[in-house]
Amino acid sequence: MGSRKAIRAEKLKAEKKQKAIAIMRDCPTSPRKMRLVADIIRGVEINKALGILRYSKKEASIRLEKLLKSAIANWEAKNEGVRLEDVTLCVSEITVDGGRMLKRIQAAPQGRAHRIRKRSNHVTIVVDKMVTAENK
Repeated sequence: MGSRKAIRAEKLKAEKKQKAIAIMRDCPTSPRKMRLVADIIRGVEINKALGILRYSKKEASIRLEKLLKSAIANWEAKNEGVRLEDVTLCVSEITVDGGRMLKRIQAAPQGRAHRIRKRSNHVTIVVDKMVTAENK
């Protein structure tokens, strides 16, 4: 019974070693704007994703490019003996969640005040080996 758990634990450990995660918290961009860019690179090979982010006009792409480079560096740190050129990595998961909201007040006509919600977000990128038809 104990050996089954050990085998399962080793398998999970091997799967976890293939994945690399990078997290950015409290990025001062609204989640909606960040999701527009995140949806473009979801499931894309990393070199292509870096190219898309580099030449995108969106301001959120600058921050996502930096985060993707961080995830790639984390993968390299986990897999020291493996060369990056030999493995095809892709952005397997990317999630954008709402962060804290700064509430500010702006003057409005006739002595009123409007509330301004300055939104932020949390982004998580998971870089993993690309799954192809022959690997399945």
